[in-house]
Amino acid sequence: MSGVQPDVTVVRLGHRPQRDKRITSHLGLTARAMGASHFILCGEADDKVLETMTDVSTTFGGDFTAEYAKGALRTIKRMKADGVTIVHLTMYGEPHPKVAAALQQTERVAIVVGGAKVPGEIYKLADYNVAVGHQPHSEVAALALFMDGLMGGVAGPERFPGARLEVHPHPSGKVVVDHSEDAKSSE
Repeated sequence: MSGVQPDVTVVRLGHRPQRDKRITSHLGLTARAMGASHFILCGEADDKVLETMTDVSTTFGGDFTAEYAKGALRTIKRMKADGVTIVHLTMYGEPHPKVAAALQQTERVAIVVGGAKVPGEIYKLADYNVAVGHQPHSEVAALALFMDGLMGGVAGPERFPGARLEVHPHPSGKVVVDHSEDAKSSE
């Protein structure tokens, strides 16, 4: 893997608030943890999912942003016209390690993750249709595995500046540094 990582946006298709709120939240949180910079929610609007992502970024740092876009096809077409490489995660695509390796020198990538029925046009718009295995499974797992190969693992602490809470590894307990307490004590 090269030292330069692409700027990644994750696009969630077909979100349905009553059915998908947890899985969509987990997609956004996984995207953030793996180094994506942006999340676009398509389908039905859901302010609570977007607020969750904003709250996590505020608490744990970083510049991750999330927004709602009404038209998925229009959004993806606009990104493609702007030179963004479109990667569609589907169990029908090419093996993910091959595609992740091919994208190592790519500057901007949009990873499209389906929800309800994915329109056939998405398969045609995508520069790459990518499979993490060819069996049904969680789209969160597919996103994590693909981004691991693309980004070289989970994003490091340098990716999350300005954190209020910072988790430190510990073999048998929880170590969380609360930087808001540091700010209060210095006043």
